[in-house]
Amino acid sequence: MGPLDIAIAGCGPAGMAAALLLHRDGHRVVIFERFDTPRPVGSGIILQPTGLAVLAALGLKDEVAASGARIDRLYGVSNGSTVLDVRYAALASGHGVGIHRATLFSTLYAAVRAEGIPIETGRILTGVSDGERRTLSFEGGARAGPFDLVIDALGAQSALAQSALAPATGRPLAYGALWASLDWPEEAGFEPAALQQRYRAASVMAGVLPIGTPPGALRPQAAFFWSLRQDALEAWRAAGLKAWKAQVLALWPQTAPLLEQIHAPEQLTFARYAHRTDPAPVQAGLIRIGDSWHSTSPQLGQGANMALLDAYALALALRGPGGLAEGLERAVRLRRGHVRLYQLMSWLFTPVYQSDGRLIPLLRDRVAGPLSRLWPAPPLLAAMVAGLVGDPLKRLGL
Repeated sequence: MGPLDIAIAGCGPAGMAAALLLHRDGHRVVIFERFDTPRPVGSGIILQPTGLAVLAALGLKDEVAASGARIDRLYGVSNGSTVLDVRYAALASGHGVGIHRATLFSTLYAAVRAEGIPIETGRILTGVSDGERRTLSFEGGARAGPFDLVIDALGAQSALAQSALAPATGRPLAYGALWASLDWPEEAGFEPAALQQRYRAASVMAGVLPIGTPPGALRPQAAFFWSLRQDALEAWRAAGLKAWKAQVLALWPQTAPLLEQIHAPEQLTFARYAHRTDPAPVQAGLIRIGDSWHSTSPQLGQGANMALLDAYALALALRGPGGLAEGLERAVRLRRGHVRLYQLMSWLFTPVYQSDGRLIPLLRDRVAGPLSRLWPAPPLLAAMVAGLVGDPLKRLGL
């Protein structure tokens, strides 16, 4: 396949990883970004062995890992009992890296700029023309193109994927989460290489994730999060920080040094989640990757990792035989099984940790927690969290 003219909508991890890979393969790539200054959205994430493998292929793994925090364990407690204890050591190799999204963003962004890939900012996309060669339309009436390929990496609320948000293909989830990035409290005794969580049933959850030192920070940080129903957000704001902090401390007194750093509601960002999949991520001259194609709750921590895998699969597929249409279909085939598997697992696990149910969390605490420590559960759970169920790396030659 000869060099293609490619437009990438969205300057997030999926879009920038795709841009780097496709640019290096000789294609003519331009990124369109809605913000005047590209910036990350969100707080802490865990880069799993899957995402780290893609970053290694990009030559960026060591740089990202050096700014993050190694994660060896995911640990959760409910009513004084351990109900989640996943250790990467149960795998033959591998670990996670806790980072702020800004760390991943800045590393990819610097690489994109260093390679001279154009980024057009302040471009709010409103639509794309039909046909094999597509033209993009923007707010204000501007147009760009035509392009041989448009890559939709705008996320779950993509202006190009509104049809995929219909009830038939997905739904918003009842629970979201409040997030804040705070200085790591050395004196609090949190494990420096673990994601730690505390639960009360499945309707109350707090978590602390070490995320290393993000760009602009002077010391290591922690991502602190608190589960909250989306329809309870206004009531939370009305109740005030004092009432909320008392609730958090009642669940997890150890978080006091973190809560002391929160002085205003604006320090907390509310993240909304949806479970959806576009059943037709490929059209003539267009493909969706990352959350534009599939999104889930964060319970299995796969969002950014799946996006990176999608970007790599697309570049790999376009190196194969045949024309563009064949390459796009090949890209989806490379990823569809893994995507469906993790969509299913996320759908099954979300009520265990974020729901109003009582029976499921009771079974989690009394049955699933103890059983998770018996073989063969430890390596299976570790593989699930690491994103390795279904062997996606082998399928991509990583």
